[in-house]
Amino acid sequence: MQPEHLNLLYLVAAVLFIMGLKSLGHPRTAVRGNILGAVGMALAVVGTLWYQGFVHMELVAGGLIGGSIIGIVLAVRIKMTAMPQLVGLFNGFGGVASVLVAGAVLIAAVATALMGAGSAAIMSAQESVATAASGLIGAVTFLGSVIAFGKLQGFVTEKPVRYHGEQVVKILVLGGALVLSAMIVLDPSRTELYWVLVGLAAVLGVLLVMPIGGADMPIVIALLNSYSGIAAAATGFVLSNNVLIVAGSLVGASGIILTQNMCKAMNRSLANVLFGGVGAIVENKEQGDIYAGKVKSTSAEEVAMILKTASRVAFVPGYGMAVARAQTGVRLLTEAMEADDIHVEFGIHPVAGRMPGHMNVLLAEENISYDKLREMDAINPDFPSTDVVIVLGANDVVNPIARESAGSPISGMPILDVDKARTVVVIKRSLSPGFAGIANPLFAADNTLMLFGDGKKVMEELVAAYKDA
Repeated sequence: MQPEHLNLLYLVAAVLFIMGLKSLGHPRTAVRGNILGAVGMALAVVGTLWYQGFVHMELVAGGLIGGSIIGIVLAVRIKMTAMPQLVGLFNGFGGVASVLVAGAVLIAAVATALMGAGSAAIMSAQESVATAASGLIGAVTFLGSVIAFGKLQGFVTEKPVRYHGEQVVKILVLGGALVLSAMIVLDPSRTELYWVLVGLAAVLGVLLVMPIGGADMPIVIALLNSYSGIAAAATGFVLSNNVLIVAGSLVGASGIILTQNMCKAMNRSLANVLFGGVGAIVENKEQGDIYAGKVKSTSAEEVAMILKTASRVAFVPGYGMAVARAQTGVRLLTEAMEADDIHVEFGIHPVAGRMPGHMNVLLAEENISYDKLREMDAINPDFPSTDVVIVLGANDVVNPIARESAGSPISGMPILDVDKARTVVVIKRSLSPGFAGIANPLFAADNTLMLFGDGKKVMEELVAAYKDA
């Protein structure tokens, strides 16, 4: 294959990547988007192998077979509740791949130079800068993603790990990494410095993610996704591979856009996220005063009777629905109410769950029409005319304290205005606070009824009670 033919194939692959990314923006076209992206990647891989003369195909075949087996096992066995941490882990895989590829190219370049060309011809300025960038960003992405995975999976504390002088420590580690990067650019022959850089960057990845609490993991996942794309693009410059540069740039740019959207949804600044100053949990010592004598407990039978008289009902799902796997009950109750000509819709907060779109995916799996899923800004004006809002497993995203200008971790965060509905039913195990660690006055509001219990079990009881009512 001639270089111009390879570049033409890369151009087709890049177009498919762009079309696939655009299609992923809507559930109806998401499957097509995945297929387009996969076809584009297949063309890029086959074209690269063809251009290289299909060398070392036994290693390539081993990678394909091994990766396919792992992918199939994960696709079959992973639960939707674990999808956010899986996405985070995939970001880490992209980062470590960039680290290893750039390191291998550096070692090969040094070996080639030692055999004849001399140290001056080891790498061009573009290649040496890109190699250092791949090592730095890729390692930060890898270890940062592993910590994010651990926080979501539960073997690393979800609470922010804070300590005195943490920002100074991060700056010193980052400064050391940048110095090592400069040394690699000036003298690529010192390959040991590359691996020291990788180790120091990995430490930086841990330091960046540990101070962030579980509530802010959607932002972290989006940001790490962007990092993995930037690392891939840098590796593309190391290899002088156009399609890798394009693909990495697309992932990096889309990740940054998504990060900005998540920051806006949580009232965070991007700089605040980058330096780990988010997610501090502040326990509210006046929780008892907020709830004392004001919480009204209810039963599935009472809620069913209220629903029978309603004409408009809205569900507000949160991560608790995912953990309890209560979405099937939600669908069954929705179908039963719609059979009685009750208008049912869903209010989706941008950061409900553990990753962007988490609730949308869970509900789509139950074949709930996407037309019923309404974003926060679209549904908020309709809450005052809604008869019943059922809050299932959500907490901070419906907490009225967020409307306060200051004084709490979620002050200023846009929320779903469920407290403005005529009746609010909150399905929750207890009165425990959400990730922000503060009490929720909604639970003690005059128009709120608390239906305590496991989400799945409560929804099953609610479906049965509604059908019997």
